[in-house]
Amino acid sequence: MKLAFFGSPAFSVAALVALHEAGHEIACVYSQPPRPAGRGHAVTPCPVHAAALALGLPVRTPARVRRDVAEHEAFAALGLDAAVVAAYGLILPRPMLEAPRLGCLNIHASLLPRWRGAAPIQAAILAGDGETGITIMRMDEGLDTGPMLLREAVAISETTTMPELHDALAALGARMIVRALAEMPPAVPQPEQGATYAPKLTRDDGRIEWTRDAVSLGRQVRALNPWPGTFTHMAGETLKVLQAVPAAGSGAPGRVLDAGFSVACGTGALRLVRVQRPGRPAMAGKDCLRGIPDGLNLTLA
Repeated sequence: MKLAFFGSPAFSVAALVALHEAGHEIACVYSQPPRPAGRGHAVTPCPVHAAALALGLPVRTPARVRRDVAEHEAFAALGLDAAVVAAYGLILPRPMLEAPRLGCLNIHASLLPRWRGAAPIQAAILAGDGETGITIMRMDEGLDTGPMLLREAVAISETTTMPELHDALAALGARMIVRALAEMPPAVPQPEQGATYAPKLTRDDGRIEWTRDAVSLGRQVRALNPWPGTFTHMAGETLKVLQAVPAAGSGAPGRVLDAGFSVACGTGALRLVRVQRPGRPAMAGKDCLRGIPDGLNLTLA
């Protein structure tokens, strides 16, 4: 088939590569514009842009597409069979959704209608869901509301981290979109009940509130690392919490309970397994605590 591909982050790269390897003609790849990144703030293409260049595919990086009539016309002129969208980051307007012969198919990282929106992978871990998955859907003008072609589940355990789930879903989405284009199964409307929304994350979502229970705080750490990251305040500085697990113990919320860096929560305790102080490398929580004078008398906030 003659396709266009829309995607930006690392999650989308596996699908782009899979479609290319499956022999589809990818007429154009659309991604977010290059932006400053890293300590030097060098202007850097996003992962999909870089992958497309490595594959020798043409790339377009419009800053906006919703009201850009010239972009709509250029897209329609490609004469596509279908377009594939995977975490592109911009909303496609009706003229672009309707231009391909078979429409636009989206690789969405949840079992729709569960977790529509911007951060479905993190939301599933935060909520304690036992499973999530990939839905291949035909896009409409709603927010992840289109009819579904394929759904496949992935289990979430009590130790699953966001990077692990991200990579598993990216690989699954790549396999499923190749299958969807080969088989074009009939589209089934989403159920009207059970829709939930996963909003875009901000840095404040990573703040640890010690009055919450240890299990939910453990999910927060697993879901939000590496971005936006989870953090607390310790002895006047911000401490990044990279890995943590629920532990035995109780006390005033935020109180350090033992040399293993267990911290009392609203219910139970959370052991800080791996942390990072400002300007220092990541380290084991117990080693961090050992290096702080009177660390066993700390209260985190």
